[in-house]
Amino acid sequence: MSKPLHIINGPNLNLLGTREPEVYGTTTLADIEAMCDTRAKTHGLETVCLQSNDEGEMVNFIQAARTDASGLIINAGAYSHTSVAILDALQAVEVPIIEVHLSNIFAREEFRHHSYVSGVAAGVICGLGAQGYEMAIDALAARLA
Repeated sequence: MSKPLHIINGPNLNLLGTREPEVYGTTTLADIEAMCDTRAKTHGLETVCLQSNDEGEMVNFIQAARTDASGLIINAGAYSHTSVAILDALQAVEVPIIEVHLSNIFAREEFRHHSYVSGVAAGVICGLGAQGYEMAIDALAARLA
């Protein structure tokens, strides 16, 4: 079996389902993790899901993906728009990276239109809600096949 896909979620994503449901929907992070596990299995893959509100811990998760993952899906949340540390960690990862955002970051506040993650990602999926994670798994599975 190949190495699992690592799915890293950033700050406040642990509040999905209750935090601004008009923006992020009512699907919880646990629901998304279960959806990801199910979708990955259709491709013969496994997932490791991680979430942190702490930038340094996210950097540690990303660094672990260098050796422990076959691909990386990241929703860095607000850190997408602010964290050079996360960018630097992602630049050291040699597995394919897909960036996911539940909302359409380009239809929101101007400061959300730039993402440090996008420059190192093989692809970016935004605005499709939880379905974006499943699409990211499909894209990684195709790249890894």
